[in-house]
Amino acid sequence: MDLVQRAKNITLTPKTEWPVIAEENTATIDLFKNYVAPLAAIPAVAMFIGMCIVGFSVPLVGITVRLSILSGITNTIMTFASSLIGVYLTSLIINALAPQFGAEKNSAQSLKVAAYSFTPVFVAAILFIFPDLGMLSLLAGLYGIYLLYLGLPVLMKTPQDKAPVYAAVSVVCVVVIGIVFSRVLHNISGSPMSGISSMHSSTPEVNGALGELEKMGKKMEEANKKMEAAKKSGDPQAEMKAATDALGAALGAGSEAEVVDKDKLKALLPEAIGNLKRNSLEGEKSAMGEFKIAKAEAHYADENNHQIRITITDTAGSKMFGAMFAWGAIEQEKETDHGYEKMGKVNGRPTHERFQKDGPSGEYSLLIAGRFIVETRGDNVDMASIKTASAAVGYDKLEAMKNDGVKQ
Repeated sequence: MDLVQRAKNITLTPKTEWPVIAEENTATIDLFKNYVAPLAAIPAVAMFIGMCIVGFSVPLVGITVRLSILSGITNTIMTFASSLIGVYLTSLIINALAPQFGAEKNSAQSLKVAAYSFTPVFVAAILFIFPDLGMLSLLAGLYGIYLLYLGLPVLMKTPQDKAPVYAAVSVVCVVVIGIVFSRVLHNISGSPMSGISSMHSSTPEVNGALGELEKMGKKMEEANKKMEAAKKSGDPQAEMKAATDALGAALGAGSEAEVVDKDKLKALLPEAIGNLKRNSLEGEKSAMGEFKIAKAEAHYADENNHQIRITITDTAGSKMFGAMFAWGAIEQEKETDHGYEKMGKVNGRPTHERFQKDGPSGEYSLLIAGRFIVETRGDNVDMASIKTASAAVGYDKLEAMKNDGVKQ
């Protein structure tokens, strides 16, 4: 397999190249070594040149900033590692969802679909040599989705009418799960390989996520039927509603309950925290199909400009939404002269805290009962004050609500 010719063919003539790829018997290690890794090096090296040599401009300030060589090397390693992991995770997602869309589960074929669909993204990343143009490379991601759509029927034997939704669901899952693992990579220092080992597909966290993807696939299959019916009706509003419900089904997959009333969450936010008085209190409930959240937020301040903002969000136990906050699967700690960041568990609850000495400012977040997210941000206060404010909502009270609205 000639790398340059394959990249050219899959990008310019994908309809004729996918059948060729489908017939190839390529070992996983060979695919990564001879195709994915060389292309994944493009964004890594381009970012190094752009960030460390060319430099990037700071909006409104008018200055050019360049990273140190050491920071650039670290970023290069992490970018390369995340690219490899991204391809692998995408293949797992595609394979896990296959049965729900009438496709055949085949790990070798799903890996080829993922690897070659990433081609335009990797190639276009050359633009990161000029950081101000780097965002344009994101447009290549749209073409990558198109390649995915074309490849699924050929390699995964997906019925043609189900390929669009199969591709859309796969992309949604990649984005959501990618947030979790990018957070991991962002917090790793020193040994990037330790991050890779922690994301092996046999871990309970990854296996659990894949199980939720299969549930989501079933919901999306139902949503797909509704979309087809709406399309036949010729009613644009019905089509839009069906599409919105489909996305809601994807984000809300695995939801175990109806969200609690927003006023119930607002009642947990005290009128004062120490010397800080509450000067605003808001609540809202949002829904998109099956995806629903309820939220309450309060802002506290005093005359010395000490400020704290607390937000309580009920995700109704949505596995896909909650995955973004699954810090408990990872334990990381990073400290610099300017502050620190930690991820782990406190009293069995997944937590994340970050503190910046300059200001000072910080945030403390935790997941309670698998559904309630408490986020507390502070300015001109220390971390002890932020944690005290967070605890003021009453974690035990939220724990007591864990079964509220649970579907019987």
